[in-house]
This record gives sequence, C-alpha cells and structure tokens, in this order.
Amino acid sequence: MIIDVVTIFPKMFSPVLGESIISRAQGKGLVKINIHNLRDFASEPHKKVDAPSCGGGGMVFKPDPLFGAVESILGYKVYPKKKKDKNKRIILLSPQGKTLKQERVKKFLDFERLILLAPRYEGVDQRVRSDLVEEEISLGDYILSGGELASMVFIDCLCRLIPGVVSNKESIKRESFEENSLDFPHYTKPVDFRGLKVPEVLLSGNHGKIEAWRKKQALETTKKRRPDLLK
Repeated sequence: MIIDVVTIFPKMFSPVLGESIISRAQGKGLVKINIHNLRDFASEPHKKVDAPSCGGGGMVFKPDPLFGAVESILGYKVYPKKKKDKNKRIILLSPQGKTLKQERVKKFLDFERLILLAPRYEGVDQRVRSDLVEEEISLGDYILSGGELASMVFIDCLCRLIPGVVSNKESIKRESFEENSLDFPHYTKPVDFRGLKVPEVLLSGNHGKIEAWRKKQALETTKKRRPDLLK
C-alpha cells in the first residue's frame, strides 16, 4: 500500500512516522508513506496556497495547488476528464466528514493507494471537495488546528491492521470495537499489588472460564460506558 499526504507542514510527520508500528510497517515493506509539501505545487512566486474566502471570512486553501499535487502524485489529470481507478482513494481530513470507526478503517485496506489532504485555516475551496476529493474523514466532533494530526491518527489506525505488521494477530481481534464492544480488563504481575489482587479466574488455567469472564466483563463495561455500541 502507498499512502501520500499533502500538507504545508511536512516536518510534523517525521517524529511519528519514524517510530513504533508505522515505522515497522514501512521497514517490512508493507506500506510506503510519502509526504508532499503543498507549497511545491503553488504557481505564485511566494508559494502561497491560500486566499481569503470569497464573500468575506478566513483563509481557504486554493484549488490549483491541491489539484496540482494530486495530479502530480497520480501522474494524470483528475479533472475535467476523470480517470476511474478503484485502487485509489483521495481523502480529505475534515470536520464535515463521516466519523472514523474501526470497521471503516478496515475497508481502506482494499485500496492500493490513499492520498490524504491535510487542510488548514477555514478548510479548502469547495471545488476541491466537490470535484477532487472522493471521501471525507472526521476523527470526531471537535476541531483541530489542521489535518496533520488527523492524518497521523488515520495512518496509525490503518497500518496496525495491515497483515504482517502486528505479529500477534489475536491481540488485534480482541481489541475494543472489534465485536461491537469495548475491551475486557487486563491484569499482569505482580498478582498482589498493595492488596489489589488479580481475579482468581485469570490464574485458574481454565481457558473456558477465562474466556467467559472476559466476555462478561467486556459486555458490562460496554453497557456502562458505550451502550450505543450494543445497538
């Protein structure tokens, strides 16, 4: 899989992409991540990529640099003659997008290439949203300073699901949201910490009882904290 990110702050990505799961995914050759500076596609001498909103308002990303960046990445014009390519997806990180959930993350594994647009300020020109972007993603009902952090979160969510990245497949299957429920409680050594003890069932060696206990605990936690998942 190839993931391209278009941003005006490319240096923000280095610390995150060079560590942990994302670094492992790249090291194994399972994903290639390219960071593109939007200003490289600006036609103006001062590399300006934004302008005041027509009719009054804040600054908005102009359409020409964004179209130019995506077309440079793909190697062909995307408008007015759109080329159908089911193997790629152009994604805008935006508060107006559909909320990213675990099941939705899995669907992106079917694509060979993802292009993430990380906007700033008041967002992007509507023509970008209408005639370039194929999908919009939101992390939740709150506002970030820009789409960079949202892009990093999305990349992290996706990379850990790519087959071969996480060695313990069972750990992924048992996580929160995998079965429309939150995760069960986890304990480790010491068995007795200041009088706080690990539940006896987890020390019993009876895998059937342990599994039943975990399912019960996960269900109770979900009912209490996220009953909406059970619907």
